[in-house]
Amino acid sequence: MIKDENLKEEDLRELDDICDECKEKDESVSQNLILTGFKICKSCRVSKTIFPI
Repeated sequence: MIKDENLKEEDLRELDDICDECKEKDESVSQNLILTGFKICKSCRVSKTIFPI
């Protein structure tokens, strides 16, 4: 059985609002994680949309 404490700590680490691309802390990271499944901020999302390479 999985301990609830470990599961909660994992969830909190994932929702730390730090972008995987630029490593900046931004509120839009958690919003984009819910919408797209990627931990990126709003500015990185726009730049990836314009320049997908």
